[in-house]
Amino acid sequence: MIDEDGWYIGARRVPSPFSDCRPDVEDISLLVIHNISLPPGQFGGPFIEQLFTGQLERTAHPFFETIYQSKVSAHCLIRRDGEVVQFVPFTARAWHAGVSSFAGREKCNDYSIGVELEGSDFVAYTDEQYQSLAHLTASIQNRFPHITASRITGHQYIAPMRKTDPGLVFDWQKYLGSIRR
Repeated sequence: MIDEDGWYIGARRVPSPFSDCRPDVEDISLLVIHNISLPPGQFGGPFIEQLFTGQLERTAHPFFETIYQSKVSAHCLIRRDGEVVQFVPFTARAWHAGVSSFAGREKCNDYSIGVELEGSDFVAYTDEQYQSLAHLTASIQNRFPHITASRITGHQYIAPMRKTDPGLVFDWQKYLGSIRR
C-alpha cells in the first residue's frame, strides 16, 4: 500500500536530499531493479543509507574516497533480510538511473521508480528480498498502473555498457512469476 504522498506503508523512511520534482507524476511507467553493496561485496551496515543521504564518511573505507560526494538515491532499498527502506517518495524523482534509456526514451529518472536490492552481481539474492520485492511491486503497480510486467527492467538494460546490475544472479523468472500471482 502506498499513501497519498507516495510513501510505501511498512517501509522505514530515511529521506534523501538527492531527489526533485518529476516533470509529470502521471507519466510514471517504469520500474528499474538495481543492486548495491557498500563496501562492494559486503552486506549490512549503515553505508548505503549514508550514501543516499549524503553522509558517507570518505575515510570509513578506501572505496568511499571515489563515491562519497556522489549525489545518488533510489526510491527504495531492500535489505538482505527483506526490510524495505524508502528514501524518496514515488511521486518524486530519485536520482538512480543516470544516463539511461528504455524503449528509445531517454532520462529514465523522469518516469521510473528505482528499487535497490542489497547485493552484488555475483551473490544470490535472498528469498526475503524476493518476497519483499514482490509485495512492493504489487503496491507500485496498484498505484501506478502503467507499470506492467513488460515495463519492469534492470539497470543493466537501461544503461548497457555502463551498468551490470542487478546482475546475472537475479532470478527474473522467480520474480516475475511471483508478481503474476
